[in-house]
Amino acid sequence: MSQFVFVPGLLCTGALFTQQIAALEGRASCHIADTRGMDSISAMAEKCLSDIDGEFALLGFSMGGYVAIEVARQAPERVRGLALVSTMAKPDTEEKRAQRQGLVELSQIGKFKGVTPRLLPRFFSKSALADESKTQIAIQMGEEVGKDNFILQQSAIMARRDGRSTLEHFDKPSIVICGTEDVLTPPEESVEMAELLPNSQLHLLEGIGHMSTIEAPDTVSDLLVEWYDGLAD
Repeated sequence: MSQFVFVPGLLCTGALFTQQIAALEGRASCHIADTRGMDSISAMAEKCLSDIDGEFALLGFSMGGYVAIEVARQAPERVRGLALVSTMAKPDTEEKRAQRQGLVELSQIGKFKGVTPRLLPRFFSKSALADESKTQIAIQMGEEVGKDNFILQQSAIMARRDGRSTLEHFDKPSIVICGTEDVLTPPEESVEMAELLPNSQLHLLEGIGHMSTIEAPDTVSDLLVEWYDGLAD
């Protein structure tokens, strides 16, 4: 059976992909990449490559997208296809790095709060905020990842390389998915990635926020299954 690797985002676990993995059951052997305990995107990509043998389809969500692009840079011959969900290719602006550094410093002095209700509007659309079954997944994932990994992941994100040149040269089938209400990685970033990729399809999900795999699980799953089935053509 062919392989599919999922790379979670900042403060996320494999719970992010529960329904997508279920949808791919019988089609692929699914793996969750380990992004904990490392302070660089390159190290996360290297671990992903060392933890699995052979070729695989690769999905990266948010921070996981940065890792997926780095995997495609390090070993493009092993990536059968690339799925980029709620992410971007560009590095942070100086303003964004300063914001992240501020969060790191607060966490270092004992003020790590994980994913709290006041942050949820940045993760979900207004309509999804009323669904506690969805928002609770984000809160629980943040608690599981914890402060130490949050600091490491933010440090990795701040130092990441520009992934746009990698995308320009990655010619395997790719899919880019983003919600139109995503305020963390806005849809224009997905448009740019799809335009850079030589062999891509773009899907902007109307009214959906950043946590697209949780907020629109069936839509994302259907898109991924159709795309994945096409890799064998």
